Amino acid sequence: MDEKARVASLSVISNIFLTLIKVVIGLVSGSVSILSEGIHSGIDLIAAFIAFFAVRESGKPADSCHAYGHGKIENVSGTIEAALIFVAAIMIIVEAIQKIQKIFDGEGAHVGDLGLGLIVMGFSAIMNLIVSTRLMKVAKKTDSVALKADALHLRTDVYTSAGVFIGLFLIQITGWAILDPIIALCVALMIIKASFDLTKQAFAPLVDVSLPEEEREVIAGILLLHEAEFVGFHKLRTRKAGAERHVDLHLVVAKYTPVLDVHELCDRIEQEIEKELQGTHVLIHAEPCSNRDVECPVEAGLASSCQRCRVQKSDARGQMMDDK
Repeated sequence: MDEKARVASLSVISNIFLTLIKVVIGLVSGSVSILSEGIHSGIDLIAAFIAFFAVRESGKPADSCHAYGHGKIENVSGTIEAALIFVAAIMIIVEAIQKIQKIFDGEGAHVGDLGLGLIVMGFSAIMNLIVSTRLMKVAKKTDSVALKADALHLRTDVYTSAGVFIGLFLIQITGWAILDPIIALCVALMIIKASFDLTKQAFAPLVDVSLPEEEREVIAGILLLHEAEFVGFHKLRTRKAGAERHVDLHLVVAKYTPVLDVHELCDRIEQEIEKELQGTHVLIHAEPCSNRDVECPVEAGLASSCQRCRVQKSDARGQMMDDK
């Protein structure tokens, strides 16, 4: 397995372990906040399996059915994970409200075995911090949307587990069982926030949103480095699919520039963009200077471009005469 698949499998293993111990301790103690964390970890486990599948599939090369590769599988994975997080939050809210009603009815006010619950929550927070840090490191290195979503998901678990830990500690001191469902509601709100953030990050590339402004500036900067070799450019379009970027543009060159020179110029621009933005596929459509398409260089004060074009035209005619 490659690095992305290995770290995704680590998330699966850790979530299996945490889900089991949280559910068992939550049932033993009767703590809805621990049970809510167990539910959350169960959803995390499903999401981890989805992320594992996504990173394995997204690494496959392009084929006849997927000419642009499989990168968007990671975006689909992230979107599904965000939806699962939201479902977990709703389940926690329902459980917490039921617990509050029971407390006000004089039932279920006791929460036992808090010492063991504190140990589980503390251990969970530490383990998720370690795993999410590893996931995020590889996600940034490989620009993996699926791993970023999984890392953010687990990082949310760190905060929620820490919150439950603090809440259980307060219950231990005060004896106020009402704090348990209140903490669970706070956990649910944090999870909903995480779901919203993940949805924005994962779903945007599915509708071909342009690359971020800073990346578009990198592309424009590279083009400007070669501005003496062409007249202008337009129709610059960008999008992202998983870790892969796609860029295409129209490059306007002096009308009589040799085809070989234009081809070499396009190759240099493509290579420089790919060097600065890893995993970028660049497609450049070269077209001759024309008053119909771009501002006339003479009117724009770019006489040198037109002079070069006239020289190239003269050279081209001379070459044609030699060939005859």
